[in-house]
Amino acid sequence: MNKVILYCRPGFEKECAAEITDKAAQYEVYGFVRVKDHSGYVIFECYQHEDADRLMKELPFHSLIFARQMFVCGELLRDLPPEDRITPIVGMLTGVIDRAGELRAEVPDTNESKELMRFCRKFTVPLRAALREQNILLAQENPGRPVVHVLFIAPGCCYVGYSYSNNNSRFYMGIPRLKFPADAPSRSTLKLEEAFHVFIPADEWDERLASGMYAVDLGACPGGWTWQLVQRSMMVYAVDNGPMAPSLMDTGQVMHHKADGFRFEPPRNNVYWLVCDMVEKPAKVASRMADWLVNGWCREAIFNLKLPMKKRYEEVMQNLALLRDRLEEQGINAEYHAKHLYHDREEVTVHVRRMWSSVPGRRDER
Repeated sequence: MNKVILYCRPGFEKECAAEITDKAAQYEVYGFVRVKDHSGYVIFECYQHEDADRLMKELPFHSLIFARQMFVCGELLRDLPPEDRITPIVGMLTGVIDRAGELRAEVPDTNESKELMRFCRKFTVPLRAALREQNILLAQENPGRPVVHVLFIAPGCCYVGYSYSNNNSRFYMGIPRLKFPADAPSRSTLKLEEAFHVFIPADEWDERLASGMYAVDLGACPGGWTWQLVQRSMMVYAVDNGPMAPSLMDTGQVMHHKADGFRFEPPRNNVYWLVCDMVEKPAKVASRMADWLVNGWCREAIFNLKLPMKKRYEEVMQNLALLRDRLEEQGINAEYHAKHLYHDREEVTVHVRRMWSSVPGRRDER
């Protein structure tokens, strides 16, 4: 198996292809990409057979911005016979992997694949049994073992392969399944909720999303992101010239500042979270986020960078470099993550966490 397949949002295949080509070259892995517009996936075919598995082990999945999932696969299985689709799939995996911990029969995230999704749900049961019979799959699911992926791109046509559980998306199809809260002011609330799931390990939520924290929401109106913070019993400074949802103001946890988000400064020195979903040029947003982090006005930040129509990957990388350079110039060490989330559209969500500072008199927790 010499290919790596990556899921992405339909319409962002070129960005995903540019990214995997760039990142693979950093590991001295070379190949070519196969891209079909609006297919919801990209295939990177390695020139060296063993390089696909090496990428799966060495290229951190969390470092990829436009990929929702990635796995190693072989050639496309075409025209699987309706009377026995299982045998060719088992044959692809025999001798390649054994004792995997999970099976995922998936489809690209496109409208055309909805019917295939229904088939996958039914097909998973007999396929799982056959894989277990051949000792390719463990009798019980095991989150510490590799994952078997079967991606159907059309009836009777699929890619078969595997990923490593410590370097993939833990979500089916790479998509967190979130339900829109009926009392949230806007659907944008799901962006921040998804960001928490993707960027912050579940076992750290009690510490990093703790009750009683202070947060600032820039561009808050009508309060979709503020709602997520209020639900976690935080005190929120909501900054926007527009109106906030009355239900949020009634909680007593929200202080509404009718001000320009690019000029606002925190009224206290113990703000932990900064969140921002302002519609503005990405360079301007990145620069302002750097101001907050350099000045120590917050400990963690989650914000969106709105994307241009062209050269979107290049634009994101330039702004992330701007942010890193600003912090490094001030001796500030930080963790960075960026992801084109499922609930994002023409934007990328970025997470930055200050770890420590070498500047005298500027204290951060380690």
